[in-house]
Amino acid sequence: MSAVSTVGAHSLRRRISWAVADAATLTRRNLLVWWRVPAFLVFTVVQPVMFTLLFRYVFGGAISTGGRGSYVDYLMPGIIGQTAAFASIGTAIALGNEAGKGIIDRFRSMPMARSAVLAGRLAADTLRMLFTILVILGVGYLVGFRFHNGVAGAIGMVLLAGFFGLTICAVSAYIGLAIKDEESIQAFGLIWLFPLTFVSSAFVPINSMPGWLQAFANNQPVTIVINTLRYLALGPTPGASALQPHLWQSLAWLVGILAVFGPLAVRAYRRLS
Repeated sequence: MSAVSTVGAHSLRRRISWAVADAATLTRRNLLVWWRVPAFLVFTVVQPVMFTLLFRYVFGGAISTGGRGSYVDYLMPGIIGQTAAFASIGTAIALGNEAGKGIIDRFRSMPMARSAVLAGRLAADTLRMLFTILVILGVGYLVGFRFHNGVAGAIGMVLLAGFFGLTICAVSAYIGLAIKDEESIQAFGLIWLFPLTFVSSAFVPINSMPGWLQAFANNQPVTIVINTLRYLALGPTPGASALQPHLWQSLAWLVGILAVFGPLAVRAYRRLS
């Protein structure tokens, strides 16, 4: 019995190692595609840089932060959250495109772990997102943004933004595998992301919105995550301790979304013909 258990444990370790190695190979493959196609690289980096400069120098002068410091300090955590959310569209388009062209079927016919395609895509897109976030933070520093909550807060903000991006990528992976048509994915991918990112605290304080809209904006997950990113970057707001976001609220939302859409994405992947 003991020998059987030992053999079973050894077999399980080999299967896990095999799956991790295959996922790493496809992660590298996806990163090389992104790196060697300048259009992907430019679209990924240029768009959030444009948003940063646009809100910093065009709209920023007309927006009051309600005593929460300079607008650029208020803005950058919102830009980071928006960048992580919008970058997930690439996940949906890439998976839908590869499913439509039969590339995923070719991968699945090869002697490799079946989970590697989905895991490799999510890992590559999360790394791509973290790279973009670091670039945006560099641009933010050039236009006046500063961390006010120490190194631990800065690292915490980047890690939470990466987890947020991974969670949204899981949602996008399900959309891409379920729809598979690139044009439909682009249209639908923006429809659900726009209200969540713009009707939030990303760019303006929520108390400047109509009352009926504040109820949605205050309680939707993107606002909670961005408020937590802002808290990690800037520290607590003086006199507003009761309203400070809590990290556990953000993590609870993200884990909950991942628990729903992760299995849905796997199910859609398994149903591909």
